[in-house]
Amino acid sequence: MNIIIGSDIVPTISNFKEFENGNMTELIGNKTKDILQSADFRIFNLETPLTDVSSPIHKNGPNLIATTKCINGYKALGIDLLTVANNHIMDQGVIGLDSTLSVLDKNEIAYVGAGENLDAAQKPYIFELNNTKIGVYACAEHEFSIASDSMPGANPFDPLESFDHVTDLKQKCDKVIVLYHGGKEHYRYPSPYLQKVCRKFIEKGADILICQHSHCIGCEEKYLNGTIVYGQGNFLFGDHDSEFWQTSLLILIDENFEIKYIPLEKTGNGIRLAESERANEIINEFYKRSNEIKDEDFIQKKYDEFSNEMIDGYLFGSSGIKYNFFMKVINKLCCGSFIRCIVEKQYPLRKLLAMLNYLECEAHKELFVTGLKNKISNKK
Repeated sequence: MNIIIGSDIVPTISNFKEFENGNMTELIGNKTKDILQSADFRIFNLETPLTDVSSPIHKNGPNLIATTKCINGYKALGIDLLTVANNHIMDQGVIGLDSTLSVLDKNEIAYVGAGENLDAAQKPYIFELNNTKIGVYACAEHEFSIASDSMPGANPFDPLESFDHVTDLKQKCDKVIVLYHGGKEHYRYPSPYLQKVCRKFIEKGADILICQHSHCIGCEEKYLNGTIVYGQGNFLFGDHDSEFWQTSLLILIDENFEIKYIPLEKTGNGIRLAESERANEIINEFYKRSNEIKDEDFIQKKYDEFSNEMIDGYLFGSSGIKYNFFMKVINKLCCGSFIRCIVEKQYPLRKLLAMLNYLECEAHKELFVTGLKNKISNKK
C-alpha cells in the first residue's frame, strides 16, 4: 500500500493550456508522473473553483478561477481524492462551487471538505486499501469560504466540533488522515496555537495531520503515535518568483503508515523532482527545522520575531491609507521606517488596546465579526 498526498494544485493563466489538454507530463515531468502512477491512492488539494462563469465574491485577497476543461489535467494525474476545504473554493460564489462539485462528480473524482451546507461539508471520506480502512477529514480556517447550516462552502475548523468529528471517524476506521488548511502563508514553523490544534487532533485519533495553505515547506513533529507536517508547499500553482514557492514535498504514506518525503523543485510554470544535492539540501533543511521545534521555547520565540515583522503591515492595511507605488518606494528607501512612522501616528496606545480587546475577548470578537459581516452584506 502506498498513498501519495500532494498540496495545492491550481491551474493558472501560465498553464491553462496544459491542464485543459491533459498534457501534465509537460508540467511535472516523467519521473514525477511515474511516482504518481505507482501509487495506490492519490490525494491533492483543489484550491480553485472550476467554472466557466465568472462570479467573484467580495473578499480580501484574489478570486481564483479555472475553466471546467482543466479537469482534464486532474484526470491525467490519476487523482483519486481532492480536498476542497480551503480559502479559495468559494471565490466564485455558489455558482463556482456547484460547477466544481458537478465537474468532479461527472469525472468520478471524489472530494472531501465542502458541500451544499455545513452538514455536507463536514462529512469525511472513507476508503479501503489492503484491508485497511482509511478515513480522511478536511477542514479550513475561516477565510470567506466557510459553509453554514443554510449556505454552501468549506468545512470550518471548529474547536467545539472538529476534534469530535475525528474521534468519531477513528471509531469507524483503522487509520485517520487530517488535512488542515491553515497556518500563516510563507512561515515555515507552527505558531504556538497551531501546534496546540494539531496536537489535539492527534490526541483525538488522527494518525497523520498535514497542514496545507502556507505555500512553503515547513517542518515535521512526531507527537504521541502520530505525525504532524506543518506545511508541504505547493504542488502546482503557476509561475511565482517567491523563494517560498520554489520547493515543495510530495508525501508518501507506506504500508506501515509511515511518511516518506519526496522533494520537488519549481521550474517555470511546472515542477520536477529535485535531484541529488538539491534534494538532500531540501530534506536536510526540513529536518533541521523539525529538530528546532522540539524546543517549545523556540516556537514561541520564533513566532514573536515573525509577528514583530508582520504587525506594522497588518496595522497599516487597516489604516485606510492607500499603499501606492510612491509610498512603496519611500518605505523601501527608509528601510521600512516610513510605514512604521505612519502606524505609530495612526495607532496610539488607546487604539491598540481597543483593537486587542475586540480581537482577543471572545464576546467582543463574536459581536465584532457578526457586525462586520452584516455591514458588508448590506453594502453588496
